[in-house]
Amino acid sequence: MAEALAYFRGGYVPLADANVNITTHALHYGTAVFEGIRGNWNETKGEMHIFRAKDHYERLLQGCKIMLLDIPYSADELMDITIELLKRTGYREDVYIRPIAYKSEELVANLMLHKLSSDFALIIVPFGAYIKADGAIRCCTSSWRRIDDTVIPSRVKIAGHYVNSILAKTEAVLGGFDEAIFMNQDGSVSEGSGENIFVVSKGEIHTPLVSENNLTGITRDCAWTLAERELDIKIVERRIRRSELYLADEVFLTGTAAHITPVGELDNRPIGNGGIGPITQKLRDLYLNLIRGDNPKYEHWTTVVTPGRG
Repeated sequence: MAEALAYFRGGYVPLADANVNITTHALHYGTAVFEGIRGNWNETKGEMHIFRAKDHYERLLQGCKIMLLDIPYSADELMDITIELLKRTGYREDVYIRPIAYKSEELVANLMLHKLSSDFALIIVPFGAYIKADGAIRCCTSSWRRIDDTVIPSRVKIAGHYVNSILAKTEAVLGGFDEAIFMNQDGSVSEGSGENIFVVSKGEIHTPLVSENNLTGITRDCAWTLAERELDIKIVERRIRRSELYLADEVFLTGTAAHITPVGELDNRPIGNGGIGPITQKLRDLYLNLIRGDNPKYEHWTTVVTPGRG
């Protein structure tokens, strides 16, 4: 039977005991960086496949550098902690792995990053579909604009800047949509509230530049790689305007939580025929197959863990 555990303050403890003080700096000011990593259960093989974990931890450490978070772990050591925690929990289902590095100083009224203690924690929880919708999803253009890199760097997952995404996602869901699409201050397309975005038009795939204030997405890189290697479609990285989304043949979102998600409607306008487009479907099928270790060509993207075994 699976056990809820955490890696906290240098040890493996029951999840219920992994708590911080109310005065913790990160709680008040969002001074933390985190990652979301998928563990995909392969029932046939009896194995958990952690997807591109080292890439996630390398991005976490980039965020630590920006936020002056001094944690005593390399990406390889963070991988080892993750593998050990997965073995101890014994989950035999899809999971979400959430590492977080944070300013752990129990101190308020301090608007600085330096000279404050830092810590690292890790939790793993069962996790299914992030966007609960059958087929292509319905999106709206958010009234909230995407934060600019000159405000808070958006290329890494800094906890404080996710208020921007939360406002947009909440607005979308309360308005009857599944997801929100961010525009930058100049009206160019940035990304979804928690996903990168791709546009298919006349057989080509286009996506915004990372400089358009979006995350350097790992699933974005997967979709890019699969499109070029498996479908022989080159990706064009450029500025995209809102109106181009309405006229696209297909639009899809990519993210660790969302996988590859087709967009069938934006602002009550159908995208293409309103369903899952053929290119999106091919990429989605390829992706969902390989994340569970069922495609030998991409097995280097997964780390295999057998629950309960050291």
